[in-house]
Amino acid sequence: MRIEAIGRHPACIESLARWHHQEWGALYDGWTLDVATAELHDHATRTSLPTTLLLMDGDDLLGSVSLLIEDAPALQDRGSPWLGSLFVRPEARGRGSGRRLVEAAVAHAAGEGVAVLRLFTLWHEDFYASLGWQVEERTSLHGTPVVIMSIRPALRVAHTGDPFDPARTTHD
Repeated sequence: MRIEAIGRHPACIESLARWHHQEWGALYDGWTLDVATAELHDHATRTSLPTTLLLMDGDDLLGSVSLLIEDAPALQDRGSPWLGSLFVRPEARGRGSGRRLVEAAVAHAAGEGVAVLRLFTLWHEDFYASLGWQVEERTSLHGTPVVIMSIRPALRVAHTGDPFDPARTTHD
């Protein structure tokens, strides 16, 4: 398995946009499938933030994670950037895929000089805490309870020794 920038796999954009929109569309006013697709096309043209990383097994897309300047407009006063859109296909879950994606995103953020990276989660506080993320705040987004968490990427990478290499191959 490899973690690579979305720009290396533009053919995956349409499927990934559908997955993202199905998973999180209800949280964002006006975030249509077309908007999700356009965002991913934009990420594919970039070498810095915002960007999306993919977990690939051969030509199979297993999952993704994004580094965003803004994740939810209602939370933009918290600062930026944000880790968002962590998605692993159901058949690829439970094998460390999400962990690999988050660690690669944190390492990529460290390489970009990001001092503090944030995320919000509805259900996976324990998962992120196991990766070194700290709770900043419990709040709500459009009436849905969320937990805002943060990590200091440079400190995490120094601790794990895991710099991001977009061509890196990972193994189960």
